[in-house]
Amino acid sequence: MSFKTLDQADLAGKRALVRVDFNVPMDDGKVTDDTRLRAAKPTVDKLRAGGAKVILLAHFDRPKGKVVPSMSLQPIVAPLSKVLGVPAAFAEDCIGQKARDAVNALRPGDVLLLENVRFHAGEEANDPKFADALAANGDLFVNDAFSAAHRTHASTVGLARRLPAYAGEQMRLELEALDRALGHPERPVLGIVGGSKVSTKLDLLKHLVTTLDKLAIGGGMANTFLYAQGHDVGASYCEKELAETARDIIRLAGQNNCKLFLPLDIVVAEKLAPGAPARVRDVGSVDDDERILDAGPETVERLCRAMNNSKTLVWNGPLGVFEISPFDKGTMEAARHAAELVKAGKLVAVAGGGDTVAALNAAGVAGDFTFVSTAGGAFLEWMEGKVLPGVAALNQ
Repeated sequence: MSFKTLDQADLAGKRALVRVDFNVPMDDGKVTDDTRLRAAKPTVDKLRAGGAKVILLAHFDRPKGKVVPSMSLQPIVAPLSKVLGVPAAFAEDCIGQKARDAVNALRPGDVLLLENVRFHAGEEANDPKFADALAANGDLFVNDAFSAAHRTHASTVGLARRLPAYAGEQMRLELEALDRALGHPERPVLGIVGGSKVSTKLDLLKHLVTTLDKLAIGGGMANTFLYAQGHDVGASYCEKELAETARDIIRLAGQNNCKLFLPLDIVVAEKLAPGAPARVRDVGSVDDDERILDAGPETVERLCRAMNNSKTLVWNGPLGVFEISPFDKGTMEAARHAAELVKAGKLVAVAGGGDTVAALNAAGVAGDFTFVSTAGGAFLEWMEGKVLPGVAALNQ
């Protein structure tokens, strides 16, 4: 990867347009989780220390090119100022006179948040005129929003083609971690892919079995693979129409010497509810009214042994319905085992995707993994081997 970092930039007095991800959880106009605000702090701090004027660009929700007051970024200003430890100014537009006046008022080290870029249809269309209007307020461009790097938008790709472009600190960490996990990993590499649907991760599975040494499939999608092998899955969620596709993936794994791990035993219950009576069953020994809701102890033990014999782990998706006890046990045990190996210096573990991050947080080990990506779609597309437009634009 040949992107430029902030260490290579002349920042003094420069207007730095910084694409950040502030699409944060909100409730009644208040930020309920400031993780993404905190993720932007290292980049903002570095730019301020170098004497730049920091101008933040972000989107919130999906206003679809129209001004939607409930999707304004203004409620983020106060919590952002608290995270940064300095007051952030706000402009009621991201282009035009209001943006220009706010930018002109900045002194080196000041921070300004511009209004939601998606209030303009030109953002998602990567419209040249809109990109020109954004670029007019900057001397250099910093992309710190890996989570939006799979979008060909004006604030991710258009700006990188108009101004000297650099990767922000969060973007740099993300790209270095992903390169270490999938680009140039230390082998053997083990992948864990969970979640409910095979249909949403077909490209991912087909790519991983051609690049990884071992792949464990868990969650609801494992039910489809078990069904494809002729096992009864009872009342479990299962995409039966994808049975042949699952068999194709199993064959593809064999052709590429990728060892596939499917459940050996499972945890079942008649209903999905906290504290519901749960039983461990061998694969295929499921009653008609039972649902598979977690990986069984033998399956988890084998997965932990596979981690012991691996150098790199890439994880996307839980092994069961981790939000509800007792169906969280498989995911929790596997996550904690991976964390112990990382702390012992025996494993590089990179994880990503919304459910995965939530599961690792629930297990209390997100901080122990080598890297945890908060990006959803971008992380998945990277794992699928796709070129991300926002990253490619930095490489130009």
